[in-house]
Amino acid sequence: MKRVARAFWLRSPGHGEIRDLSLPEPADDEVLVRTLCSGVSRGTETLVFRGGVPESQHGAMRAPFQDGDFPGPVKYGYLNVGLVEEGPRHLVGRTVFCLYPHQTRYVVPASAVTPVPDTVPAARAVLAGTVETAVNAVWDAAPQLGDRIAVVGAGMVGACVAAVLARFPAVRVQLVDMDPGRAAVARALGVDFALPEDAAGDCDLVVHASATEDGLARSLELLAPEGTVLELSWYGDRRISLPLGEAFHSRRLVVRSSQVGMVSPSRRSSRTFADRLALALDLLADPAFDALITGECAFDELPEVLPRLASGELPGLCHRVLYETAADPA
Repeated sequence: MKRVARAFWLRSPGHGEIRDLSLPEPADDEVLVRTLCSGVSRGTETLVFRGGVPESQHGAMRAPFQDGDFPGPVKYGYLNVGLVEEGPRHLVGRTVFCLYPHQTRYVVPASAVTPVPDTVPAARAVLAGTVETAVNAVWDAAPQLGDRIAVVGAGMVGACVAAVLARFPAVRVQLVDMDPGRAAVARALGVDFALPEDAAGDCDLVVHASATEDGLARSLELLAPEGTVLELSWYGDRRISLPLGEAFHSRRLVVRSSQVGMVSPSRRSSRTFADRLALALDLLADPAFDALITGECAFDELPEVLPRLASGELPGLCHRVLYETAADPA
């Protein structure tokens, strides 16, 4: 019997479409997964959608199960939650997370899926990849007891980082964003909120995730002497300016990068990618993370919805894609 599925493809920058495809027969060490929901990574996926991946980064930006190449046609995405229909006995019937694009069904190695804990609803598990990024960032940041911390940029990644940091004892964590509407998200996550001009300074650590030049400059201003900015933003093909004159040298400030493509050096000898993802899923047992899911659409609507997400017409944080009505081709 021919196995078929439907997948969302970026045909060319700014133009998406849904394509039919054939699936291979699963091998003994593979699983067939029926997608329940997926998430749009608003920063990275919308950058890919508009064709903003620099040629020098085409290899580094490949998703684990990407088909095609940048700038397109390309099948891209990595926040997928589904139900295992076929595969090893211990996985059949389990809800799993996989770094797979937007597709109704797919076949992958069994090692590529991570079971979702019973304490985590499938609809919330789409955040696992973003929380995993936050876990890696916190490992990179290495906060200490009593630190004064700001997270600049209350998008998906910034909000997740703030939520994880707020679990540390005796730290002061403030989520900073230009949009006063993000105060409700901060409140749901149990974190203080401030507009950039009102943010508390004298920070030991600032995590920057706004992907804006002004946000990075403000992050430097918020540091105490010898403080560190951990840079999580990825600017794609955009060039930005950074005020490295003024008091940057006299105050001995530090700007460090963090990227989820490798396990943080502080944990690389003792944690695998699988360990990091499993930890992220465990953290998602907290229903406070539901505040990060601010929109939904059906899978069939993606070609019309993604341009609106990329342009900012549809604001918000994580956009969840539902597959209940997404029938596979006959």
